[in-house]
Amino acid sequence: MTIDRLALIGVGLIGGSLALALRQGGACREIVGYDRDRASLERAVELGVIDRYETSACAAAHSADIVVLATPVGAVEEVCRTLRGCLDEHAVLTDVGSVKGGVVQAVTAGFGHLPPNFVPGHPIAGKERSGVEAASADLFVGRRIILTPPPGTMPEARARVRQLWERAGGVVEEMGVDHHDEVLAATSHLPHLLAFALVGSLSRLGERDEIFRYAAGGFRDFTRIASSDPVMWRDVCLNNRDAILDVLNHFEHDLHALGEAIAAGDGARLLELFRHAKQSRDRFSH
Repeated sequence: MTIDRLALIGVGLIGGSLALALRQGGACREIVGYDRDRASLERAVELGVIDRYETSACAAAHSADIVVLATPVGAVEEVCRTLRGCLDEHAVLTDVGSVKGGVVQAVTAGFGHLPPNFVPGHPIAGKERSGVEAASADLFVGRRIILTPPPGTMPEARARVRQLWERAGGVVEEMGVDHHDEVLAATSHLPHLLAFALVGSLSRLGERDEIFRYAAGGFRDFTRIASSDPVMWRDVCLNNRDAILDVLNHFEHDLHALGEAIAAGDGARLLELFRHAKQSRDRFSH
């Protein structure tokens, strides 16, 4: 697959990494960027992430084969309103958001209907650093890319987006929109919330400087994702509220049970909980 022109709406870590991967693999002849932040666009040109940029999403998408929405979920509806009437008849539209139900609703509201050439996508990859300067061509190599094409999606569009991510090194899978959001609430959204909450809680302790000074490797590993983009994670929580609340309530119940075991001095129960967690972690990590 060769893409004559790729339009990148949102030039940050994910969008920039996709552009670099496609460029490195020779899959794209021209990459045009648009972002609200003019400095990010200029930096993206300097770094060779994009060939040129436009000052409107509509201009960037003009004559593009594939248009990638790489903005925070909260900006998708506004961008799609701007893109009305701007896309070529055969252009394929996709996104990179980690919430699919909210994105599908936003795209539908923005265009006034759900375009049959829209293929929602979510690369399960990232870094704690954000911005185009953190982009890397190998970010998606060996990583799962989940596509959630709604009923009525054009087969040609679905195939092109699959090829797009495969050329970037990803392993593409498909699942339903609702199922995606339920799974990711447990495996991605909850861990990020826990990291944000733990760092925030410890930062409010009286001796917070000393606490962070003596933090060991485990603390740093666990809380690394608390350095992720706050705007993106605000939008994730607002757009996947029900699924996140379900898994958060489940976790709170289990955390309470752990506290009860500690309070009761129930070593046997603690050992059982820890052994079960270790066995589960060891099983999926091999």
